Amino acid sequence: MKAIILNSGVGQRMGAITDTQPKCMTEISSDNTILSRQLKNLVSFDIDEVVMTTGYYNSVLEEYCEGLHLPIKFTFVNNPLYDKTNYIYSIYCAREHLKDDDIILLHGDVVFEPLVLEAILESKHSCMAVSSTQPLPEKDFKAVIEKGRISKVGVNFFENAMAAQPLYKIKHEDWLIWLENIERFCNEGRRNCYAEDAFNEVSDRCKIYPVDIKEMLCAEIDTPQDLKTVSARVKEVNKRRVYMCCSTDFIHSGHIAIIRKACRLGRLTIGVLSDEAVASYKRFPLIPFDERKRLFENIAGVDKVVEQQKLSYTDILRTLKPDYVVHGDDWVSGFQKPIREEVITVLDEYGGRLVEYPYSNNPKYKQMDALQRAELAMPDLRRGRLRKLIDMKGLITAIEAHSGITGLIAEKTTVLQDGKTYQFDAMWLSSLCDSTAKGKPDIEVVDMTSRFRTIDDIMEVTTKPIIFDGDTGGQTEHFVYTVRSLERMGVSMIIIEDKIGLKKNSLFGTEVKQEQDTIEHFCEKIKAGKKAQKTKDFMICARIESLILEKGMDDALERAFAFVEAGADAIMIHSRKKDPAEIFEFVTKFRATDSTTPVVVVPTSFNTVTEDEFKACGVNVVIYANHLTRTGFPAMQNAARTILEHHRAKECDEMCMPIKEIINLIPEE
Repeated sequence: MKAIILNSGVGQRMGAITDTQPKCMTEISSDNTILSRQLKNLVSFDIDEVVMTTGYYNSVLEEYCEGLHLPIKFTFVNNPLYDKTNYIYSIYCAREHLKDDDIILLHGDVVFEPLVLEAILESKHSCMAVSSTQPLPEKDFKAVIEKGRISKVGVNFFENAMAAQPLYKIKHEDWLIWLENIERFCNEGRRNCYAEDAFNEVSDRCKIYPVDIKEMLCAEIDTPQDLKTVSARVKEVNKRRVYMCCSTDFIHSGHIAIIRKACRLGRLTIGVLSDEAVASYKRFPLIPFDERKRLFENIAGVDKVVEQQKLSYTDILRTLKPDYVVHGDDWVSGFQKPIREEVITVLDEYGGRLVEYPYSNNPKYKQMDALQRAELAMPDLRRGRLRKLIDMKGLITAIEAHSGITGLIAEKTTVLQDGKTYQFDAMWLSSLCDSTAKGKPDIEVVDMTSRFRTIDDIMEVTTKPIIFDGDTGGQTEHFVYTVRSLERMGVSMIIIEDKIGLKKNSLFGTEVKQEQDTIEHFCEKIKAGKKAQKTKDFMICARIESLILEKGMDDALERAFAFVEAGADAIMIHSRKKDPAEIFEFVTKFRATDSTTPVVVVPTSFNTVTEDEFKACGVNVVIYANHLTRTGFPAMQNAARTILEHHRAKECDEMCMPIKEIINLIPEE
């Protein structure tokens, strides 16, 4: 596509302004003339070939255009009869340069905002800019609309007409029809009329449709008063503020395209989601906030980059009050839909507008995202993420996973609530659930080789950090090898309990014989594990059974401080009571001395406590230790019983997840 800009006229009605230069070189703002603004708008839409007709001060105009240093190939065509003919003859003079492509046709004195050109270019048909809201002008163009198409364009048409501006996009086949009639007019000597007169005779074949730009800026400048009015409108347009939120770790051509579109609307501020906000709904960012912010600061056209601390736009929109918010149309449905509705509500408070562009489904972008996910799953990146999440969020949550499918549930389950998105931060590989899934008792009968295979199954399809239930850790000599193996695999944390002998589940408490390890011996195990690990990322968490075994608060605290001194990276305190009082008491007393070591809880019994309450108390990790197993088993048992009772599967349909959802849950690669 190329543009033809008609600049052959003298512009006599502008008075002294055009004594020494063509009208198109008139300044309309501190940084633009009419023409430079037109050309920059064309460049922003990748139109890089311009045919320009000249006449009055043609050499001044040509020199000016070249001096703008824009990425445009200019073809200048002089109308030698510029003072005796109308622009129909200028088009005739340039006809040989206009027969090979679609064109943008505009007069050299038309000032328009980028949204107008965008609307023109997005039309599937040949089209002209019209306005249904502007009053019909007495002396300027009107377009007669019949059956949805433009049948006539001219000054003297008032019936069934709209105000129109000489800004067209004309498809090649339609342009050849119009151009042929322009040639006929000029060859017959009709050179002082409008080019639109030639169109009016062939409008049944040259099919041009109206594009209603309503209140958008698109106006000709014919007089000094026009210049004053339009310059004021340009000033308003230039003050417009645009906001766009980004969370990406890498910037591809799709991002650049939408940023360029946003820049056309006004001064663009990009809000970069904080690391915590990204991690809350998407995945842990590969690149930290400061680096992601710098990525956008270095993009041409971006006016400002700020931090958006929440997934919700409400606070930042009420602070910045942008005229436009730009987003892809991918949030019209899905879990982001409520956020979109919230944005529309806030914009309505002050008259802002949401602009949505089609979301790109380019397979290359999906492939790039898949590569990022694969990178997040790599052991070295996954291993250290748990520490970072704890530092970033203060409190994180983990849910048990014992297979690839439960890992995917932990990975992908997301809830939008109160303008925030919630998901689990990590996965807990419970020995109880792993044993149960294999039909074995929870007495460490499932060996480490088998449990490592479970880790492999989960790691293959997920990216989130893994916390491993190490039971007692076994013999110290064996524990060091477990640490090295888990660290090498990319596991983030192992939790070992301070008991010895045959393992019995802690929730049995004193109902079964359970023997607690000595402080000294367990400290030696912790030290050996810390000495064995190769990176600072891997964490060893000491699980204290004193409250379970009714040894008292003082014993629990003594052990906690000793284990931290021995090198434990975190402390897990456990209780089988429904009343959380002793958990809160422990955390409060522990925090009075140690404000930094992460505290882990497993609220299987004391399950009325909310995550906010845990966080306020000083807890850092909440593990939902067995809930997928405990809910999955009765559901499967119920399905089996239903089939047996009815001797067919139909009654199970309402219990079953659609096959399509299962397919979507499980990645193809």
